[in-house]
Amino acid sequence: MHTIQGFELQAALRLYEGQNTYLHIEAIPGCFVRNVQATITKCHVAGSKTYRVALQLSDGGWVRVEGLTHWVTDEQGRLIIAGHDELGRLTSGLELSLESFPA
Repeated sequence: MHTIQGFELQAALRLYEGQNTYLHIEAIPGCFVRNVQATITKCHVAGSKTYRVALQLSDGGWVRVEGLTHWVTDEQGRLIIAGHDELGRLTSGLELSLESFPA
């Protein structure tokens, strides 16, 4: 995984604008949403040491995930964005894919 640089992550997120996208969202401990379909109209990245990503959806809704620190595009082309604490533990996550995630 790469440490987030805002402009790089913004460019990776823009590839999903206007696309029917599958979302996987995690907030640790205890919350996740998987295989939510949405069309993303705008992507925003803000922060410096930890980042937040906000996705505006075509139906007027928003998805916002905070505390993000790293990102990668995996071998299946999915964008994986994760937040890790100072001990390296996962604290938050956002994944985007043009195909559904495995159940």
